[in-house]
Amino acid sequence: MTKYPTYKDSGIEWLGQIPTHWEMLKAKYMFQKNKREVQDGDKVITCFRDGQVTLRENRRTTGFTESITEIGYQGIRKGDLVIHQMDAFAGAIGVSDADGKGTSVYHCCTPKGEYLTYYYAHVIREMALKGYIQSLYRGIRERSSDFNYVTFGNCLLPVPSPSEQRQIVAYLDYKSNKINERICQRERELQTLSELKQAEIAAVVTRGLDPNVPMKKSGIEWLGKIPAHWEVRKIKNCLQERSEKGYPNEPILCATQSRGVIPQDMYDNRVVVVNKDFDKLKLVKCGDFVISLRSFQGGIEYAYYQGIISAAYTILTPKDKRNSEYFKHLFKSHDFIQLLQTCVTGIREGQNINYAMLAKHFIPIPPIEEQQKIVLYIKNRLYVIDEYIAKLKTEINYLQEYKQRLISDVVTGKVDVRGVEIPNEE
Repeated sequence: MTKYPTYKDSGIEWLGQIPTHWEMLKAKYMFQKNKREVQDGDKVITCFRDGQVTLRENRRTTGFTESITEIGYQGIRKGDLVIHQMDAFAGAIGVSDADGKGTSVYHCCTPKGEYLTYYYAHVIREMALKGYIQSLYRGIRERSSDFNYVTFGNCLLPVPSPSEQRQIVAYLDYKSNKINERICQRERELQTLSELKQAEIAAVVTRGLDPNVPMKKSGIEWLGKIPAHWEVRKIKNCLQERSEKGYPNEPILCATQSRGVIPQDMYDNRVVVVNKDFDKLKLVKCGDFVISLRSFQGGIEYAYYQGIISAAYTILTPKDKRNSEYFKHLFKSHDFIQLLQTCVTGIREGQNINYAMLAKHFIPIPPIEEQQKIVLYIKNRLYVIDEYIAKLKTEINYLQEYKQRLISDVVTGKVDVRGVEIPNEE
């Protein structure tokens, strides 16, 4: 890719060198912050961390803190540069694609001159992703602090010519759309493989490996027919609860849908960290099963390690340890998850699976030798599928990183796109 002929030092650490003919100007001379009245019929607009600013209903309608009254809302118009004062550090900066209303947590800006909001949304997001936005916060805690708009107004921003700003935005739109198309294609393939993986597991744990074996009615509504030589048993006759406590020196575990029950320090995502009353936590042994608050969504979690875990969870251990590996896959199968969802109690959906209800249900029990063959088949088959899945995830990550690096290089002037012809694909 082509660089500009000459560069100069911008004097700004996050920005570095810029093309010689670019100017630098304080943000307060380029944009004004608006506080508009809400119009009748305005729908709620949300500024997301990926930079999209759109009607909330276009993305999702749950998981938000709802305002009880209209007080505090402001009007947002299509084309406004919107900065989320609490989430700007994470990239919640973009241009609204619709008219609507948003809370006072948003800074809604319009240009004072020929400053393209779409270009400066990229620039300010670049500031955020490089960590510079965090230095503009006031307050102690990251999420409770405000994006200080007055301080931001004194920040110097790069100023290419208006025509160059338009060319940069058009180029990035074209390239981003192409990259996004590739990402979406790979994500569809990933979804297909994941569904194939789950379907294969479900088939062999409930039907076995031999498609020609005689079948019989299981008498279990969620299960249907099973091989004629298989048994069915109540869950309470296959597993027993473990409620042992008083092991404060054991490692703290967390129950995850993606990786089973593992030590907290092995899990990258945010979890509630326990720092007291370790002797009141329940003991979990390798090969046990944990019913957590998310088990109704993705099945019962298998314990790969010994340790201690929340006393709110139900810990189950197979009466016959030889069943453990087979149960690991059965308890994650789609049909079994559907069964779990019929045993949910509590005020909020998914808060608790009532084990007393679940324990009365029946599950299929193949002969031990057949269980071992099923487990081995799944292991070998999943290895092949998981290899493809890993490759797809690697490519998706690469494409996302490439897109962000491209945006960074172009908006900061490290790459010259002035002479690039952009195809008209309308």
